[in-house]
Amino acid sequence: MSGRTVDGRRGELGLSAAAAAAAGAGPRAAPPSGSGIGEARAGRRRMAESRARLPRLPGPGPGLFPDSSSRRRPAHGHRLRKVTLTKPSYCQRCTDFIWGLGGFQCDLCNFMCHEKCVKNVKTLCSCLAANLVKVPVAHSLGAPALYKRKFCVVCRRQLEESRAMRCEVCELHVHVDCSPFACSDCRRCHQDGQHDRESYHHHWREGNLLPSARCDVCKKACGSSEVLSGFRCEWCGITVHADCYSDLTPECNFGRLQNMILPPDCVRVCARSFSKFHSFRISEHSQTEQGDEESGEDDDPTGNPGSYKDPQPPSTTDSGKQTLKIFDGNDTVKRNQFRLITVPRISKIEEAVEAALRIFYIPGNPQDYKLQVLSQDALLGEDVNRNGERVESRKLPVFRDTIPEAWVLRAKPTQSEVVRIYPEWLKFGVAYISIPVTMETTVRAVIQEVLPQLGLQDETIDDFQVVEVYMGCKQVQRVVLTQFEYLLCRLQDIRKLSVRQMNQTRFYITKKQKSVVQVKLLLMGLPHHLSQDQYFSLLTTYLDIKRNAVSLSYLYADQGAVVLEISCFAEAERIYMLVRDTTINDKQLSTVIIPDIQASQLPLESCPLLLFVNPKSGSLKGCELLHSFRKLLNPHQVFDLTNGGPLPGVHTFRQVPCFRIVVCGGDGTVGWVLGVLDEVRHKLACTMPPVAVLPLGTGNDLARVLRWGPGYTNEDPFSILVAVDEAEEVLMDRWTILLDGQQLTESTENGASELEPPKQIVHMNNYCGLGIDAELSLDFHQARLDDPGKFNSRFHNKGMYVKVGLQKISHTRGLHKEIKLQVDDKELELPSIEGLIFLNIPSWGSGADLWGGDSDGHYDRPRIDDGMLEVVGVTGVVHMGQVQSGLRSGIRIAQGTYFRVTLLKAIPLQVDGEPWIQSPGIIIISAAGPKVHMLKKCKQKQKKHPSSFKDSRTEISPASEVSS
Repeated sequence: MSGRTVDGRRGELGLSAAAAAAAGAGPRAAPPSGSGIGEARAGRRRMAESRARLPRLPGPGPGLFPDSSSRRRPAHGHRLRKVTLTKPSYCQRCTDFIWGLGGFQCDLCNFMCHEKCVKNVKTLCSCLAANLVKVPVAHSLGAPALYKRKFCVVCRRQLEESRAMRCEVCELHVHVDCSPFACSDCRRCHQDGQHDRESYHHHWREGNLLPSARCDVCKKACGSSEVLSGFRCEWCGITVHADCYSDLTPECNFGRLQNMILPPDCVRVCARSFSKFHSFRISEHSQTEQGDEESGEDDDPTGNPGSYKDPQPPSTTDSGKQTLKIFDGNDTVKRNQFRLITVPRISKIEEAVEAALRIFYIPGNPQDYKLQVLSQDALLGEDVNRNGERVESRKLPVFRDTIPEAWVLRAKPTQSEVVRIYPEWLKFGVAYISIPVTMETTVRAVIQEVLPQLGLQDETIDDFQVVEVYMGCKQVQRVVLTQFEYLLCRLQDIRKLSVRQMNQTRFYITKKQKSVVQVKLLLMGLPHHLSQDQYFSLLTTYLDIKRNAVSLSYLYADQGAVVLEISCFAEAERIYMLVRDTTINDKQLSTVIIPDIQASQLPLESCPLLLFVNPKSGSLKGCELLHSFRKLLNPHQVFDLTNGGPLPGVHTFRQVPCFRIVVCGGDGTVGWVLGVLDEVRHKLACTMPPVAVLPLGTGNDLARVLRWGPGYTNEDPFSILVAVDEAEEVLMDRWTILLDGQQLTESTENGASELEPPKQIVHMNNYCGLGIDAELSLDFHQARLDDPGKFNSRFHNKGMYVKVGLQKISHTRGLHKEIKLQVDDKELELPSIEGLIFLNIPSWGSGADLWGGDSDGHYDRPRIDDGMLEVVGVTGVVHMGQVQSGLRSGIRIAQGTYFRVTLLKAIPLQVDGEPWIQSPGIIIISAAGPKVHMLKKCKQKQKKHPSSFKDSRTEISPASEVSS
């Protein structure tokens, strides 16, 4: 049995050599002399025929049926055969129910349709999906999970049946076992300096639309929750039928959010050696943890996350069937990644070969492939005898129960083939050029034959190169071939490694150019307030950076951060990995890849959004919002605050002349972002970007004042972005609090008091409280630190506040005896109170009106931009509860612009919900420079927009109507 091979002969489900060429997969013989594009023809005729081969989303094209007849086969690549239906089924072309017991199903991708729809099918088979890829971009697949009402793009089955993954950047959903067969067709969100494009076309993704989705051409329903049908542009969001898409212009205008989206052609990221998760700053650690929690006993026993074994072997209860393990090359044998097929115990060889091709989604002709027994000789790819001599493979006409269980699928070696050469990332008007190659054909000979067909006959051959590109789902690999390498030998080596990979491999002809490597890393966690030379010396000591490859381009001394520009991929990767294990002064360093926005290329009317999301705020809904906003916008404008804070986003947008900010988090998160903005404002082209708030915290008082609501309750993210676009810009005061800023010391000369410099400065946006208010916040904060897992919902957090308040209901300390208050140089006598609160906004403690709405003639009506603070007192927990219930208001004490508080004892203090114990001393509160620009939600209802956009672009439940 050692080294035995079994050849596949022509079968019902195979492709002829001509069809294999049309499908772009599998070996085939070279055309006879005098035919094919590769021969010398008139230039105009060559270009016309080459343009005719441009791959379009399902449309008519050449191809032959695999049988002996001469019928034409449509270009969609499906192998449709009539089947008997055993359960309710829907047509994936028209989405209607299939009545009766008969339908047509594809043997490769499970595409199902009516008999009447067979002739009109335009949806491409999964095995040919790679033909539609223009510029390959790998996906960022998250952790495996269970998804409802979603379909796999490879096998077209529902995802509820087994664990699946989704891309963090686009709407791709795929089973874990099917992911190796998905191609690299993710959204292209930036330029990398090698395959840049001046304009952007629609990026179509099939299926997973809501039933309410409507076709933008015929206005009829194109979505379905029963089957994978319809197409959606992942930039502008329009949805169409497969039959209607050709009626649209290819250019995409980014839809309703065009002025808010950061155009991909304006973003440059040089990070070829980094993963997509690193490029988009997506936390791989959290993805791994999520996957580990959901794993369990059904995980791949090999421990290989790339394994594509079937989770459960096919049923073999029938004694007339047998199960075989099939590997598609040496690589899968080494990784122990096999797929299972079930064939009759006595069956024709062609049945097993066809089944193997189907299970690996290979649209090849069975007569071009063979099955080889898994053995050490099989890994060598040829049959040998005991003396080491090559022998003729013995052909077996049938499989019997004595045959080994494991087999390797091999492509038969040929002496000549036709290879597709793609011109430099489709910058030319042709899709590919077909060139016949033999065992003696070198890469240089291929270049010499291709250039005249592209109209570049005057160019020098040495200025061009052939690049081999493997378009894997998770990674795109590029290898530059030497000019004297034999191309056919290279093809055979790839097939020996993996027949499946050959189906996802292309050859591009590109012009040699000296690429400029410029990786930008923002390094944080360094000591503050050092000079540029001191930072460089520090990094040389701890990271051993190479001065000839690394330079410091930006310095943020107040934040302890620097931007490194690195001209070598290897050095950039080394620094990135080393930073994870480096601490300076007991502080962990961190780094992120920074995209470079070409501000000069932004459209004049463009005002892109900069989104900050805090996944840890309040109800912990930030993770799903991160996922939704990355798909609605460009992922390079969405930043996770747990991965470096606000500085990476602010630095990325430093040269954008006009942009807006959306902060998804609690009041503390908003203060964090505003604080960083205030520190680096002088380095920004847009010094006053307006800020909107999506409330994810517990109190959300600032969001209430700006009409963004008391909290996020699964509103449609698209509707939120539209509301931000329609919001009005308002001003808001910010205040500086100097702690111990005027601590008194005795003077030796005239007994006067001398002033020490301030020891601490904090900023206030909402309110500041002393006494019982801060004490409750401190107890709540301590409880959350002790058990953070319990504080994952807004309802639980408010319940904990009530519990803490009940414990302090009888507490009295006489705060008015422990502090002195001076307002605008006038000292006030305080009433008997237990808490003193300074208000900048008319909302406190989750929406309570502490100041009160009644006008008494002594004070002006409070506003968030009036340059004044309102001072209010409370008598205890009971009084605070009455204020929360709307039964009472606080005790009005003063309004002013400058405040000085003298603490005679250590007293709890909180600023915008952040509490601590403040030691005795002096607190000074004054206006903090210019007012900040905020976005206030408009009262009027939003205009209705096509449901096909928002329904298809988000996965969170549809939003309720925006309240006034």
